[in-house]
Amino acid sequence: MASFAPPSSSPSKNPNPNPRLQFAKLHKSRSPRSLTLLLRRRLPRWSPTAIRSECVGGGGGGGGGFGVHLHIPQISPSPPIMAGSAAAAAVAPAPKRPKKNVLLFYCEEMRELAERVVLESDGIELRSISWRMFEDGFPNLFISNAHGIRGQHVAFLASFSSPRVIFEQLSIIYALPRLFISSFSIVLPFFPTGSYERMEDEGDVATAFTLARILSNTPISRGGPTSLVIFDIHALQERFYFGDYVLPCFESGVPLLKSRLQQLPDSENISIAFPDDGSWKRFHKQLQHFPVIICNKVREGDRRFVRIKEGDPRGRHVVIVDDLVQSGGTLIECQKVLAAHGAAKISAYVTHGIFPNRSFERFQHDNGVGPENGLSNFWITDSCPLTVKQVKNRPPFEILSLAGAIAATLQI
Repeated sequence: MASFAPPSSSPSKNPNPNPRLQFAKLHKSRSPRSLTLLLRRRLPRWSPTAIRSECVGGGGGGGGGFGVHLHIPQISPSPPIMAGSAAAAAVAPAPKRPKKNVLLFYCEEMRELAERVVLESDGIELRSISWRMFEDGFPNLFISNAHGIRGQHVAFLASFSSPRVIFEQLSIIYALPRLFISSFSIVLPFFPTGSYERMEDEGDVATAFTLARILSNTPISRGGPTSLVIFDIHALQERFYFGDYVLPCFESGVPLLKSRLQQLPDSENISIAFPDDGSWKRFHKQLQHFPVIICNKVREGDRRFVRIKEGDPRGRHVVIVDDLVQSGGTLIECQKVLAAHGAAKISAYVTHGIFPNRSFERFQHDNGVGPENGLSNFWITDSCPLTVKQVKNRPPFEILSLAGAIAATLQI
């Protein structure tokens, strides 16, 4: 049996008792395992790894026996704490996350935006697709160097600007993940059926749900489900329309607007106006540092009017914010009521400028003579490339590019 010297003082008077002396008081008939567990409870100051029990050769009389060996490590003093800049210099910088190399394919409508995305990051490489048609009008598509993209991170920049181009792009979207790629991302800046998500009468078809279901069946790549990047989808609840085979990533173009407003000479005189409660719910948290004006629509008979529900536009440069514009009727009515209540200047921002039937022609530039005559600025993003070509260099329109935001998202 292991022997220990008798204790020289009682534990109550010694704040740091010798573990060997404490062990001598333990019951000698316990098994090695129970002794070890008991030591751990009685000697909390010592690490469990410092205690090891083992069986040794037995004593006389043919009986077995055991001894318990207590190993107590030598504890070296802690190094001195460095102060001030010396301590900061000793802290190694956190390692940077390695840049992900992405092969970016695109549809023809998105060529200009794709080229801007590549300029934003040296980790993104542009790849093209041959978009041709058979004589019967169906798409004849070809992905060049298909073997060369195996094991690579791949993304596709899509534009569902009309039902005519959706089928050919879906064909590419379904084909790319099957080429043994490492991961796959779809960048669809504008989700076109987002405003058709409600069913007011029996028989209404929510085409937003239909398109979400189609995208949800994108084949899984080697890296798992497909990432689907959408900017300012019309209704946040539409995220629940997507299935488990895609991971929707909802981004916003509002940070582009905030950056642009900071560059204006009257940036300290900006107020934000929302044309309805829905727009306020969507964007007010991102724009909470600005004074807010909330409008709403009031129906009188067969006519609808826009009125100010909250806020004061007098003497302010008011910027109307919404997710998209089509005919522009609501924005124009909002402009009129803000001008009538004393706004000094009026501008507008929407992430998606749809403008069917050239409805952008309804918006005139104020030419510096007052908000009653038009808008000082109308900012839109390049999420809808066909609109960008129509309004480019046409006051009051100005394009804010999503290229930087897309490049950053592809690195996630």
